[in-house]
Parts: sequence; structure tokens; C-alpha cells
Amino acid sequence: MSAKWYLGTGAQNDVVINTSIHLARNVREYPFPNRLSLPDKLKVNLVVKEAADKIADYSFNYAEMKTLSQSEVVSLAERHLVSPEFASSRDGRALLLTEDEAVSIMLNEEDHIRLQVMYAGFALDEAYKTANNINNKLSEKLDFAFDDKLGYLTQDPTALGTGMKASVVLHLPALVSTSQITKLIATVSKLGLSLRGSYGEGAAAKGDMFRLSNTITLGISERAAIENLKSIALQIAAQERSAREEIFKAPVTEDRIYRAYGVLKYARMIDTNEFMELISLVRLGAVKGLINVECQKIEALMIQMQPATISLSVDRPLDRVERDKLRAYLVRQNLD
Repeated sequence: MSAKWYLGTGAQNDVVINTSIHLARNVREYPFPNRLSLPDKLKVNLVVKEAADKIADYSFNYAEMKTLSQSEVVSLAERHLVSPEFASSRDGRALLLTEDEAVSIMLNEEDHIRLQVMYAGFALDEAYKTANNINNKLSEKLDFAFDDKLGYLTQDPTALGTGMKASVVLHLPALVSTSQITKLIATVSKLGLSLRGSYGEGAAAKGDMFRLSNTITLGISERAAIENLKSIALQIAAQERSAREEIFKAPVTEDRIYRAYGVLKYARMIDTNEFMELISLVRLGAVKGLINVECQKIEALMIQMQPATISLSVDRPLDRVERDKLRAYLVRQNLD
């Protein structure tokens, strides 16, 4: 079994958690998914699966969403392999997924194809290279809807053009602690980017995790969009490192980190929100060398301790109390 992408190490991983590239594509001969009949949706699934199966160097597992349990579907969304919207309605939808979960293809969400490549750390160039390679291979077998003036045609007009969304997830506890995050969110929105919670929304993002993404796809090349995102991401990372230096001048920061570590090591029950708040502090301490825990282990816990994903680990539904007890137990095991 292949190791999951989040168990790898990536560049700039003191601040940058992961990188993803999304490409939206549609098969020319079929209407957009919102106008497709169920039989035609199943035809789209089949033709895309057949094209994906012919791509050398990639082996995809295929699943029709209606065959999955509720916990399995929600867990896919928790692991950022599908969108919450995709998980909310299953008829006619399917997923292609590599064993390491680095490449996923949603079929019949807003568009016929939503290709995603996700790598650990700061890896925009590498992720785009992989996504573009898979896109090119698919386009050899499929006729994508494309207009010479508008670019790739998508159901959502705001995705017209490149059909590409590039993102980096950033851990920004110091910018949150120093109340700089709200101003930063407003600033990046003026630069054709969005900054929002990766787990949750807005400035109250769980675990101080924020997703920085491009919002402009028309009238700009993929390379220009990536370079713009790369530049802003590096500036934000630099601001976060500077803010960390400031907050560590106050003894209370180190105290909060060790208190968080103590709770996670000894708690017998812990809910998702408290876990995310505390693990964020532990990650900050690990990056600073205060706590001997690998960042990869923390990233894995952030994914594996989400509600539906933790229930899947024991292959049965759990009530809230059972889930909070199991979460505390698994965290203790991983931090020992």
C-alpha cells in the first residue's frame, strides 16, 4: 500500500502544510452536469474512467458515490479529496483516486471533471506539472470543451479560461494571535486571491489553517496565476515567521504550547474543535524545537482525527462520547 501524500515532507513546511492544483474540464459532447440526465452522467463517468485507466504511471481506484456509506463520503470531504458540495449529493457522481490520495478526480460535480493534485509542503510547480500531465493524457482520449477566446468552458463562469484553481494551505497561528489575519484576508482579496479557513471559514478557521487560492482564471495564463500565488504565499509565510518571533518574546506563548501538549498527552476525552486548537499550538512548538513531534505526524493527526474519518478507523458508527474518547486515546498513542 502506498504511503499517503501527507506523510511526506515538503518545502517551507514550518508554515506551508500542502499545495493543491485543481483543473475543471468538461467533455464537449455532453451538457454540463446540472443539465445531464442520470444515464448520461453514468456515460460520462465511464468514458472518463476509461481514459484515466489508460494513463501510464497512474493507477486509479474507482468508486461510484452512491455505493459509499455516509461516513465514507464525509471522510473524503474531511480529507479534502472531494468538495463538501460533491459529498452532499451522490447520484451520478463518481471518484477516481490514487492509492496515495495525491491525485483525485471528481466526476460530475459542477463540471464533468474536477482533477486535483495535492502534495505536502510548498510544491506549486511540481503539483502543476503533474496535473498538466494528467490533463494532457486525458485530452488525448477526450474532447474537452474549449473556446479560442474564452479558454476552457466551465459551468461556473468565474472558472472560465484556465479552469485552474491553485492553493496552498498555511499554518498561521502567530498572525491569528497578533490579530493581523483579518487585515491580511482583506488585502489578498484585492490581489486576485482568497484566504479562508481550510477547516472552517474566515478568521475563526480551525487549527489556524488557512487556504490561499487564486480567484482569477480568465485573461491570465496558468503560469502567471501560479507565480502570483507563489509570490504572495512566500510573503505571508515571511510575515508569519516574523510574527512568531514577536509572540515568543512573551513567556505566555511557550506556556500555552506546553499546556496544549500536556492536555493532548493526558486527556481522556477531546472534541474536534479543542483538538484542532491544541494541535495547532503543538505544531508551533514542534517547529520551534520545543516539542519533539514530527510535523508529518501532526499533519496526519489533523486529517485522521476528523469525526467521520475517526469513525471509519473502527469500521462502525460512533456516538459523540465514543468518538471523543477514541480521539483522545489515539492522540495519546501518537504523541508518546
